[in-house]
Amino acid sequence: MEASGHQVTQLLKAWSAGETAALEKIVPLVYQELHEMARRYMVHQRPGHTLQPTALVHEAYVHLVDSAQTSLETRAQFFALCAQVMRRILVDWARSRQAEKRGGESPPLQLDEALVVGEERGPDLVALDDALKTLTIEDARQGQVVELRFFGGLSVEETAAALKISPETVMRDWKLAKGWLRHELSGEKQSGA
Repeated sequence: MEASGHQVTQLLKAWSAGETAALEKIVPLVYQELHEMARRYMVHQRPGHTLQPTALVHEAYVHLVDSAQTSLETRAQFFALCAQVMRRILVDWARSRQAEKRGGESPPLQLDEALVVGEERGPDLVALDDALKTLTIEDARQGQVVELRFFGGLSVEETAAALKISPETVMRDWKLAKGWLRHELSGEKQSGA
């Protein structure tokens, strides 16, 4: 595993330097981890979702191939980018489904259900995405912490490594962001305006 970790790091540096073939070599080395990340994403989707974890990994790969090169040096940064790409794919899918329903309202998101992986499925991913965008405008790092922890399934330590901050800062930002999102999604902001 350590050799593949070093190999992934070298390939990430090559990909960041513009060597597009390096991505093709990275994916097989981290495929299981990407599939597990996609599976965690799919836990939060409504039953009967047409996209499956394997398809989500493949779609993310296509987006990565088509994306502009970015500077990545660590596995954690790569997984953070993959989490962001997977989130965008699922949010775009959810938005298109809502548009198809023509006015069909989704049930309101309960943040406690959304932020804890459990048996209950189907948080309103679009509402959470909109709130997360607003949070990111107000505090970019807190938005990144939520994206990496909730959407990416990264541990506190992995999130700290990806963002180059301490685990304590991750925990503080995670707690503050969850409170902010809970307030934002509860609608209290609108009733007070």
